[in-house]
Amino acid sequence: MYREITPQEAKNIMDSCKDCVILDVRRPDEYEKGHIPGAILIPHHLIPDMAPDMIPDKDKLILVYCRSGRRSKLASQLLSDMGYNNIKEFGGILDWPYDIQ
Repeated sequence: MYREITPQEAKNIMDSCKDCVILDVRRPDEYEKGHIPGAILIPHHLIPDMAPDMIPDKDKLILVYCRSGRRSKLASQLLSDMGYNNIKEFGGILDWPYDIQ
């Protein structure tokens, strides 16, 4: 299972955890228009194909977001089903009050 957290909780984690994965699960064109600094891109529908190579450690803390929260929940469930066990989903970039690049 994954845990839902607020954008504020996610930001606190990002500020204190230098080894966590910030995972953007939107389309490449959305990512290019602006994303959270340090985020890697794996579109939600490609999670099964790309996650094993890009995030080989299934115990690593993964912070997942998308545009509005729908795809991040789908992606978080996919990751959980694949055996990842430290997933925190924090909704969409629309609700992100902090810097993007």
